[in-house]
Amino acid sequence: MLLEKPQASPPALRQVCADFGALYLSNAIVAFIFAASGPVAIILSVGTRGGLSPDDLASWIFGAFFINGLISILFCWGYRQPLVFLWSIPGTVLVGPALVHLSFAEVIGAFHATGLLMLLLGLSGWVRRAMGAVPMPIVMAMVAGVFLRFGLDLAFALRDAFGIAAPMVAAFVVLSALPRLGRRLPPLIGALLVGGLMVAVLGRFEPAAGEAVVFARPHLYVPAFSWQAMVELVIPLAITVLVVQNSQGVAILRTNQHEPPVNAITAACGAGSVLTALFGTVSTCLTGPVSAIISGSGDRQRHYAAGILIGLMSLAFGLLAPAFTRLMLATPQAFIGALAGLAMLRILQTAFSVSFRDRHTMGALVTFLITVADVPIFNIGAPFWGLIIGLAVSWLLERDDFRPGAR
Repeated sequence: MLLEKPQASPPALRQVCADFGALYLSNAIVAFIFAASGPVAIILSVGTRGGLSPDDLASWIFGAFFINGLISILFCWGYRQPLVFLWSIPGTVLVGPALVHLSFAEVIGAFHATGLLMLLLGLSGWVRRAMGAVPMPIVMAMVAGVFLRFGLDLAFALRDAFGIAAPMVAAFVVLSALPRLGRRLPPLIGALLVGGLMVAVLGRFEPAAGEAVVFARPHLYVPAFSWQAMVELVIPLAITVLVVQNSQGVAILRTNQHEPPVNAITAACGAGSVLTALFGTVSTCLTGPVSAIISGSGDRQRHYAAGILIGLMSLAFGLLAPAFTRLMLATPQAFIGALAGLAMLRILQTAFSVSFRDRHTMGALVTFLITVADVPIFNIGAPFWGLIIGLAVSWLLERDDFRPGAR
C-alpha cells in the first residue's frame, strides 16, 4: 500500500485540549453551521424531489454527519491536520435526476461501487493519474449543468414566496457586500436566520403530523446492483469527489501550509463511502469551504483541533438527524429552495468560470447543454453522456488543448 504515514505521533488528550482556543472554537462553529445549513437543504431538496421519505432523508443525514464525523476525528487526530470529511454536494445533486428513473436501492448500489473504486485508487496510489484523466473544464461544465436547477429554484422561490425568499436574498447580498460584517456572520448563515424569522412571522412553519422522533433510528439498506446505475453514476460520482471536491480541499490546505496525504484521503473517502452507503448516504469527500474556514487563520499546528471539534459536532448532529430533518421539512419548499440556491451561487460561478475560461470550451459547452437537457439515453442519465460526448467533441475539435502545457 502507498498510504502516507503521519509525520508526527498523534497528540495526547491533554495536548488536544491545550491546542483548543477561542479562535479555533469560533472557526469550527462557523464552519459547522455552514455545513449544516445550505448543504443539508440541498439533501432535502434533492431527496424530496426524488421521492424519498422523511425517514430516508433522516438516515441519509445521519450517515453524512455521524460516520463522516468519526472519520474526521480519526484523521485530524492521526495526521495533526484539519482533515474534515463530509459528503459530496455535487454528488448529491448528481443523484437527483437518477432517483427519477432508478430505485433508491440501485442508487445505493452505485454508492458502494464508487466507494470501492476510490478505495482501490487510494490504496494503489493511482489517484493522481485518475484525477487528471478528464479535463477540468469538461468536469466543471457537468457540475454547472447539474447545479443550474438550484439557481433556477432560487428564482422560483422569489416568485412563489417573495416574503420569505426576498429577505433571505437581501441578507445574503448585504453580508456579501460588507466583508467585515460577513466575516462575523457568513452570508449563508445570515440568510438562514432571516429566512427562519420570516417563516415564523408569516406563520408558515407547519410540522407534519405524527410522532416527533428526536434521536436517530438509521436504516440499513440492502443495495441493488444494476448496469444502468453503475454506468450512470459510478464514474461521475468518483469524478465529483476526486476532481471537484478533494482537489479543492487539498489545494486549500496546501495554500495554508499543510501537506494533506492524498492517497490516505482518497482511501478514507472510499471506505467512508462504503460505510455511509449502508445508511443511504452519498459519497464521502474532503471538505473545501470548511477547510478554508478552519485553516485560514491561527497557528497552523493547532488547526487540527478545530477539525476535531467539527467532528464532535457532526456526531451530535447525526444523532439528532430526525429532529433536524423534521424541523427543516416543516418550512415552506421556497425556504429550502432559496437556501439551497444561495448555497450554490458561488459554486455555480466557479463552475462557469472554469468551464469557459480558455481551454476545452467547445467540449465544455456540449457537456453543459447535454447535462441541462437531462434526457437519458439507454436509461442512463444525461450527466454521464455529457462527460463522454463533451470529451469526444473536445478531442475531435480541440486537440491542441490536450497537449501538455496548453493554455
